[in-house]
Amino acid sequence: MYFDYFGLKEAPFRITPNTEYWHAGGQRGEILAALLYAIGQGEGIIKVVGEVGSGKTMLCRKLVAQLPDSVDSVYLGNPTLAPDDMLAAILADLGIDTPEPGRQARLAQLNAALLARHEAGRRVVVFVEEAQGIALDNLEFLRLLTNLETATDKLLQIVLFGQPELDVQLADPRIRQLKDRITLSLSLSPLAEPEVAAYLRARLAVAGYRGPDLFPPSLIARMTRLSGGLSRRINVLADKTLLAAYAGQTHTLTPAHLDAAAGDADMQALPVRHATRPGLRRWAWLSAGLAAGLGLLAFVAWQGLSLTDPTPAPSVQPARAPLPPAAAPAVDVAELARQTQRWLATAAPTTHVIQLASAKEAGEAAVLLGSLSAATPQPVRVLHGLSRGEPAWMILTGEFPNRDAALAALRTLPASPAGVNTPQGAPFLRTVGKMRSVVLPTG
Repeated sequence: MYFDYFGLKEAPFRITPNTEYWHAGGQRGEILAALLYAIGQGEGIIKVVGEVGSGKTMLCRKLVAQLPDSVDSVYLGNPTLAPDDMLAAILADLGIDTPEPGRQARLAQLNAALLARHEAGRRVVVFVEEAQGIALDNLEFLRLLTNLETATDKLLQIVLFGQPELDVQLADPRIRQLKDRITLSLSLSPLAEPEVAAYLRARLAVAGYRGPDLFPPSLIARMTRLSGGLSRRINVLADKTLLAAYAGQTHTLTPAHLDAAAGDADMQALPVRHATRPGLRRWAWLSAGLAAGLGLLAFVAWQGLSLTDPTPAPSVQPARAPLPPAAAPAVDVAELARQTQRWLATAAPTTHVIQLASAKEAGEAAVLLGSLSAATPQPVRVLHGLSRGEPAWMILTGEFPNRDAALAALRTLPASPAGVNTPQGAPFLRTVGKMRSVVLPTG
């Protein structure tokens, strides 16, 4: 279709959730971090609410992909399952394909399986999608499953994903015990206009686009109104708008193309609502308190929120003067990036590096490279890839066989030169396996 015409390697706006197209904007990255931390605590029930098409399934899949290897995930996607069928589905995911007849026998099977995993140092999390469609009695049954425990630990944790109607259900006094066990409640808000722009750029970049912005600001404002800021509707509109432009053999997207897309999709404008996310505010307060009381390294010690491949929480960064342009870079940044890409293809996925800094332009990356201390661990590499959904040139240093070795080097890094700051505020660890998913072609 229009892929070759716009310089794309694949369709950028499919509605099927694909974690390669994960975008951390609209506080999705912060919500993911909060979920990882809450799961790491192993207590209570977690709830995530969002409108239809807000990205709940994408978030769920990304969350499962980010879990430590010691956590086993169970997925329940059918809200109409009766309790006995829920048990059978959970047991099947845990490798027990022949559940015993009768609920009590199946509960005994489940308890034995969970205890075996607990003794092996493993934990189990059940992810429930479309939770707003679960009958009250079945929600209460899920709560009862969280009673399975040892003297010190819960054996099962539950994460509920649902539409806003789930909150209405949970207000029913008949299941107040379940509501009381919810320790983290988060809301996926629609994307605002600037977030829609970043979302479009990020998906196009993943699909291989390297040209100027395709969607002008006036079109993005109109798309935000039509979509209501919901990612699924944005995908539909963007796909059909590109198709309309291709049909007219033009690379300039116009309101007429967007109107044709909206008409073809029978899509009317939705009000753009931006939730206050009280649950996320509580998370931000909690994380700040823990970091202050325990120290940053203690706070991120659990694997799911380690210094490896973090999604930074929102923060106010001090203003800094722009770096001066490099008149004649001493290094070929693009060639370094190509060398890094070749290295990533063969290196062990668990190999760690330290990301020192990030720049939007290759010239700025050259300046950063020239400012590094002679004591910086070698080798120094450049990764051209996506950073928070945006193309960037990232400065990497060192090559370590495991996390412990990388952390030891991180603690002994020389002080950053004046004027050199990372967007994340400090150097952090990355793995080869994670970097492979964000790398971008280089020239």
